[in-house]
Amino acid sequence: MKMSYREAVRQAMHEALVADPRVFLMGEDVGKYGGAYACSKGFLEEFGPERIRDAPLSELGFVGAGIGAALGGLRPIVEVMTVNFSLLALDQIVNTAAALRHMSGGQFSVPLVLRMATGAGRQLAAQHSHSLENWYAHIPGIKVLAPATIIDARGMLGPALADPDPVVIFEHAQLYNMEGDLPDDWRCDIATAAVRREGTDVSLITYGGSLPKVLAAAEQLAAEGIAAEVIDLRVLRPLDSETIAASLRRTHKAVVVDEGWKSGSLAAEVMARIVEQCFFELDAPVARVCSEEVPIPYAKHMEEAALPQVPKIVASVKQVTGK
Repeated sequence: MKMSYREAVRQAMHEALVADPRVFLMGEDVGKYGGAYACSKGFLEEFGPERIRDAPLSELGFVGAGIGAALGGLRPIVEVMTVNFSLLALDQIVNTAAALRHMSGGQFSVPLVLRMATGAGRQLAAQHSHSLENWYAHIPGIKVLAPATIIDARGMLGPALADPDPVVIFEHAQLYNMEGDLPDDWRCDIATAAVRREGTDVSLITYGGSLPKVLAAAEQLAAEGIAAEVIDLRVLRPLDSETIAASLRRTHKAVVVDEGWKSGSLAAEVMARIVEQCFFELDAPVARVCSEEVPIPYAKHMEEAALPQVPKIVASVKQVTGK
C-alpha cells in the first residue's frame, strides 16, 4: 500500500486510539487544526475533546500534565510542535519523566510518548529548524527514536506506547511528504538499527531526515564503483552498537552523517564507539558530515549550504576510501 510518511504517523496514532481507551493525544493545535503537520486531522471529530486535547502555549505545562496522566495509568501521546520548543519542557522531561523510575526505586514508571518535529530544510529559520536529538539521547531513563521510513513511522508508535518508560520520537519535518510502500508486515522493534543498503567499501551511518540523502549518495557512489553500506540508526538511545560494529567488520571504513552540529554531536558518540569497539578493523580514520556550526539560516541558499548534502557526503566518502 502506497502512503506518505504523514499518513503512516496518522494511521499509527489512529490504531492506538481505537485499540486502547487509555491512549489520548495532547498538544498545540492537535484538535481543531488537525496537527501542525496534519497528522491528527479528523481525530477531534472521531474521538472527542476528552481524548484529543488542544493544549495552551506552555510546553512545560502540558508535558507535565502528560507525565501526570502517565503516572495515573493513562497512555498519553504528547505532541510538541518542534524540537526547539521542547526546550521549554526540559525540566519535565529530564528531571521528572526520565528520573522517576530511578528515584522511586522502581515503584513508578512513566509510560509517556513524546512526539516532535525536528530538522531543517523548510526555510523556518533558527528557532524552528535545529536537530537537537543528541540532547535527548544523552539522558538515561528515556528511549529516543528517529523513524526515517514509512515502515518505522507506522510501526514504532505501538512498541513505544507499550514501553513502561518515556519514549521520545523525532519526526523529521522534511519526511512528512515522503511517499513509499507500506508492506503487509510493517511491525518493527524499537531496539535495533537497520541496514538499508548493503555494501563492502564503506559504512555510511545516519538517521532521520539524513537517510534519503545518504541513500542518494550511495546510489551516486555505486555508479562510480564504490559500494557503500547504509546503516539507519533508527534508535538513538540505546544505540545498537552491534549493528554498527558488524558493518565495520565488513567495510573497514566509516562516514557518519548527522544533521546536528559537529561539536558534541551524536556523530561524535558513534565515532567514539567505533574507535572503542572496532579500532583494529579500521583501514582509515572515521569521518563525519554534519551541519555547519551556525544557527540554521533563513535564506534558502544559505540553509542548504549549512546542512549535510549529497555532494558533501560523496566527497567525504571518496576522501575516506581514496577512490
